[in-house]
Amino acid sequence: MTQASKKRWSIAIHGGAGSMRPEIMDEALQAEYKAALDTALDAGIAVLEKGGSAMDAVTAAVIALEDDPHFNAGRGAVFTYNGVNELDAAVMDGRTRAAGAASGLRHVKNPVTLARTVMEKGPHVFLSGAGAEEFGRDHGIETCDPDWFATPERWRQLQELKQKKLGWFDVDLKYGTVGAVACDAQGHVAAATSTGGLTGKRWGRIGDSPVIGAGTYADDRSCAVSATGAGEFFIREGVAHEIGARMRLAGESAQQAADTVIGEVGALGGDGGVIVAAPDGSTAFAFNTPGMYRGRADNAGLREVAIFADAG
Repeated sequence: MTQASKKRWSIAIHGGAGSMRPEIMDEALQAEYKAALDTALDAGIAVLEKGGSAMDAVTAAVIALEDDPHFNAGRGAVFTYNGVNELDAAVMDGRTRAAGAASGLRHVKNPVTLARTVMEKGPHVFLSGAGAEEFGRDHGIETCDPDWFATPERWRQLQELKQKKLGWFDVDLKYGTVGAVACDAQGHVAAATSTGGLTGKRWGRIGDSPVIGAGTYADDRSCAVSATGAGEFFIREGVAHEIGARMRLAGESAQQAADTVIGEVGALGGDGGVIVAAPDGSTAFAFNTPGMYRGRADNAGLREVAIFADAG
């Protein structure tokens, strides 16, 4: 590896895909979301610029997104049909393909930190509900009162869904999952995803975000992926793993693989998008919705945030 390649790094983030359009988002609101994306990018870049790991970078970026009430993860998570917040998260390290996930959390301030602790300190990959929270307490994970997650806008969305009997999908079809993928200076990749799920979800529903291979995956032999969208379709397609498999086995680029797999999701009837980071430092976005909150940066000077499909 050359000295130049040793210094490479890249990061991409998302704050959800959905029906965002310029005509329903004024410039002030667009600026709020872009500032939030910039804050999360800064958190990840700060790690990578100092030679830190991809895993540390994606964790830092997702924590910033979880703490921002603009997004459906952590603070600002949507409500279930019964009026509570149930949070899911997952991480995966491309170096070893170690992974950790947790679902149905109600008291963990930053679910991504619990998912990472499951990966690093537990014997299992996927924990749920009270057991996951017990594991978190045993390992010093920060907890909070459930009121921390509740915001007036998310409560309003739940009431609208119930009054209009809109079914089980998000109001306005905004999939507010957050995620980050990165490649560090050593060429290792990592992924992290966190979500509050769907407005009005019932029966302990779990989407793709914490499912390794569906909403989250990382493998140094191919790429790191974080997804957002209609989770049932992403689970059926095995989206995150499928993108990596196409890159590793068919030699496709990150963009080509992402575009193809999102096309297959669409053919099944699903909406959403992905972010991808490859060990060569390249990144890609792909989505079949009008918009996806997204951003990326690398050591070559790339730095961008965008919302709508026509933003480049």
